Amino acid sequence: MTITRMKSGARMSQIVIHNDTVYLAGQVGTEGADIATQTRDALASVDALLAEAGTDKSKLLQVIVWLADMADFDKMNAVYDAWIDPANPAARACGEAKLATPGYTVEFIVTAAR
Repeated sequence: MTITRMKSGARMSQIVIHNDTVYLAGQVGTEGADIATQTRDALASVDALLAEAGTDKSKLLQVIVWLADMADFDKMNAVYDAWIDPANPAARACGEAKLATPGYTVEFIVTAAR
C-alpha cells in the first residue's frame, strides 16, 4: 500500500494520494472577500492541487461544500456551475457549517481519481 502526502505540514497535508485516489484538504478563498470571489479562489486552488497530483476536475469523484450561510447557496452555485465539467459532475453534498475563521464563507473538500 502506497500513500503519498504532498504539501504537508505538522497538522495536515493539502494532498493525499492512495492508489489512484486523490484527497484534497478543504480549500477556501480569500478571507473576507464576497462569496463569488471566495468560490472562484477556492476552486482555482482545487484545480492547482489536482494538477499537482496528476489529475483534473474531469475525474472528480466527490465534492463536499460547506457554506457559512446557506443564503449564499445560489451565488456559490453560479460560480461552481461555470467551473464544473458538465460531462463529468461529481457526487456532491452541500451544508451549512461554522467555518474555522469567520472571514471564510465557503470551503470545498474534493476527492478525485487519477
